[in-house]
Amino acid sequence: MSSQYLNPSEAARRLGVSAKALRLYEQRGLVAPVRTAAGWRAYGPDEMARAGEIAALRALGLSLAQTARVLGGDPQGLAPALAAHQASLEGRVRQLADTVQRVAGLRADLARGKAPAEGELARLLEPELSVAFDLPWPWGGERFELRDIGPITYIIGSLGSGKTRLAMRLAETLPDAGFLPLDRAADGGVAARARLEADPALRGRVDQALAWLAEDGAVESDALLVLLAALEAEAPAVLVVDMVEQGLDEPTQEALVAHLRRRGAGARPLFLMTRSCAVLDLAAVGPDEAILLCPANHAPPTRVAPYPGAPGYEAVATCLASPEVRARTEGLIAVRYPAA
Repeated sequence: MSSQYLNPSEAARRLGVSAKALRLYEQRGLVAPVRTAAGWRAYGPDEMARAGEIAALRALGLSLAQTARVLGGDPQGLAPALAAHQASLEGRVRQLADTVQRVAGLRADLARGKAPAEGELARLLEPELSVAFDLPWPWGGERFELRDIGPITYIIGSLGSGKTRLAMRLAETLPDAGFLPLDRAADGGVAARARLEADPALRGRVDQALAWLAEDGAVESDALLVLLAALEAEAPAVLVVDMVEQGLDEPTQEALVAHLRRRGAGARPLFLMTRSCAVLDLAAVGPDEAILLCPANHAPPTRVAPYPGAPGYEAVATCLASPEVRARTEGLIAVRYPAA
């Protein structure tokens, strides 16, 4: 077959999506790769062009069902997606314009012989959101700093690694942050439904998210409703979620993460504790996402780059498992016994 044809891994890399995403496009009938004489999938120029359109529509926030309708000649779903994308771009422009204005002000002061005030340059150059604190037990009080906090930060670690304590300390230390615990759906979603009844705007956002997720294969449940009620709320400013996959099946986990990724670079920061490879697909981690690993030996948490060979990558991969495997260890608690 011609060199113009790419195997799925090469095609996914060229498109900037995961191989899993390509398989999903094929399963939904959105793209049909050709087959080699040996029966292997291959993507030629036409298939790559089609897959590129799908990836672009997905990046704009369209569900798979909406993407199929647009590709079938119905462009109505594009209007709200383009409006949201425009709003995100305008938000970035405003942030950049504010920074430019601050730099111009500093230059004007310098021209008049006025030096920047103490800390002014640091505030200009530092990321918008950062955090620093002394690590809790099971660490030894080492200083921990996290800068450049983006829309999604995954917290990974084996049982007993301290990831829950780290997550709770993040929620305590970050300004206007909240913690969503593991028993969030213990009341069967009663509190979440009451909250939605009292807040029609939130109810509308949750209903819209549920419709989007259902089109991508998610199954509605109390666990999903409670989670969305927190994720779609306007406050707190930062949300830390304990085991985001709790109570969700694999298609729902995948649809949820795809939905969260499409919020844009300026979205509210989320810290998602997880040990599910359906939530954290290492091949699909984007530029606005970060991975925090809590090592099993209780070394300080570290930020891990999402590519093979990076320090800590194998440890992260070892902590992750499919939802089926994760279900076997649900409820297990690691116990540290005192030395004899």
